[in-house]
Amino acid sequence: MKTETASLPRVRKRVPFWDNARFACITLVVLGHAIQRLTYDSDIALGMYLLVYAFHMPAFAIISGYFSKSESPGPRQMARVITDIVVPYVIFEGLWTLTKWLVEGQANPNLTQPAWTLWFLLALGIFRLILPYLALLRWPLLWTLVISIGAGYLPNIDSTFSLSRTLGLLPFFTLGWWMHQHDIVARWRLLAQSWWTVAVSLAVFAVAGWAAWFFVDAWREMSLRDWLFYDENYASIGGTQWWAGGVRLALMAVALVLSAALFALVPRGTHWWTHFGQYTMYVYLLHSFVLYPFRESGVLRGLDPTWLWLPIVIVASVLISLGLATKPVRWLFRPLVEPRPTWLFADRTLARREGRRSDPTGSRRPRADAAHSDPRQNG
Repeated sequence: MKTETASLPRVRKRVPFWDNARFACITLVVLGHAIQRLTYDSDIALGMYLLVYAFHMPAFAIISGYFSKSESPGPRQMARVITDIVVPYVIFEGLWTLTKWLVEGQANPNLTQPAWTLWFLLALGIFRLILPYLALLRWPLLWTLVISIGAGYLPNIDSTFSLSRTLGLLPFFTLGWWMHQHDIVARWRLLAQSWWTVAVSLAVFAVAGWAAWFFVDAWREMSLRDWLFYDENYASIGGTQWWAGGVRLALMAVALVLSAALFALVPRGTHWWTHFGQYTMYVYLLHSFVLYPFRESGVLRGLDPTWLWLPIVIVASVLISLGLATKPVRWLFRPLVEPRPTWLFADRTLARREGRRSDPTGSRRPRADAAHSDPRQNG
């Protein structure tokens, strides 16, 4: 009996916190896109928009890095970059080209310029490809920080293949990987939620929200929205001074603090909505099609009073996130979101589906150690 027990494979349990965090982040993505049109007519909406954009993609990048591997990729890992990122990117770029042609009467089919939200797919692909090389370096966090800040000074680094955003967010992705490599979550007991961590995190968001609203005119004047996109070189958004990189550094520090505050507030246990965190890829790729008619028709402009419409849009964003992660939606759109093009590969088994891989926040590690099943020991 002992021999039989020892030979049984160790079953890896999902840690609810990470699914909760994924779903919280993807809901913030939907919210940010949903309230974008309201920001032209409402300072409160603009303040909330700036607050969300200050940290939601950095937080996503941290989670992505935490679940990414730095070992030299094997054939199956390399194939997953194609099946999980490249193929969905091409499919949805094609869908967006068709949509714009049908609705607007014009389209620019150009795979080098990601449509709307698709830039993050390319960023994830690049992150995963270069991580094994970053892992070879001493001080990888420092090097990625230098790369991120330095890239903003170069006018030839732009949105082509989402390179500017990729390099801008690279330190957050590397930080997530570094945290896993050094077992920071377990060593610092970061999942040990307490009343004071919740209180401090709420205070952080309260102060950040107040600052985003109270100084909204200053943020509008300095084009803070553009700085938070990590999509332009400094000079093109008004940062012509030599110390413009310091602005990005400060914004990265703010993003890190707010991301930590978000993670401190995320529930640790399993809830009825926790499993939706496994399907954030569906929300990520499909929500823009849901919001597109509302954004382009102008129905979100001039909504008054803000105190009524802004909460409605917030609730609608949560419902959209929940709805797009449901089983009927997944069944209908799985061929587009999770394609398995076996015909692309010389070895067709490389495209074989291995469990659920439907979140855009990083690849799973193959080892099933006990630490992953105990929130007190690991993340």
